[in-house]
Amino acid sequence: MVKMKLAVLLATALLASCVDAQNTVEANIKKALEPHLGGAKIESVKETPYGGLYEVRVAGDILYTDKKGEFLVIGQVYDVKSSRNLTRERIDDINKIKFSDLPLEMALKQVKGNGKRVIAVFEDPNCGYCKRLRQTTLAEIDNVTIYTFMYNILSQDSFTKSKNIWCAPNRNKAWDDWMINGKVPPAAPAACESPNDKVLALGQKLRITGTPAIFFSDGTRIPGAIDLKSLEAKFDSLEAKPAK
Repeated sequence: MVKMKLAVLLATALLASCVDAQNTVEANIKKALEPHLGGAKIESVKETPYGGLYEVRVAGDILYTDKKGEFLVIGQVYDVKSSRNLTRERIDDINKIKFSDLPLEMALKQVKGNGKRVIAVFEDPNCGYCKRLRQTTLAEIDNVTIYTFMYNILSQDSFTKSKNIWCAPNRNKAWDDWMINGKVPPAAPAACESPNDKVLALGQKLRITGTPAIFFSDGTRIPGAIDLKSLEAKFDSLEAKPAK
């Protein structure tokens, strides 16, 4: 019994020592790197199982450094044997959202075909890449429900256009008229209110720094425009995942 108690005490002390050491390394890395990150704060530091590197999370992105924070590595880490992009996998994981938490009532809703597959897209009405996505991939895709959040980050005119579209008698038509055909939406009635400010706050909370940004039912995202083949491949990968 005495030996068992001693073993437990030693294990506890060892664990506490490891935690203290990790906390010290994290503090040292933050102290060394944060002055060089342009005001950005380090969210977490985690030792990786490869190359003696430490993963540093900053604003939803990942950087790498050494134990003392003397060197900074900006780039992707690949597993050569499996050809997996380990950095991309980690970024996707830490930036996952809970799709069911999205306030879909603040989005335009378009159902195509059976609508079984679901995506949420954040788009600025003055974003050229968003227009291209809307004119090609999203025009061609079928059997999907598209929730569009008008995320105004490019100019004040974006807020005006989004409000006019939101307040139009047929929002989806007004959106497509503008994004696909370049038809400017009519001015909104003075009394009409839009969710513009709330969507902007939501996008900032989700760390959306550019448009378009596409979210999928499993919480993963694809930043930027995507072609039809790649979007279908993404949907196929979601269907292939085992149910949890």
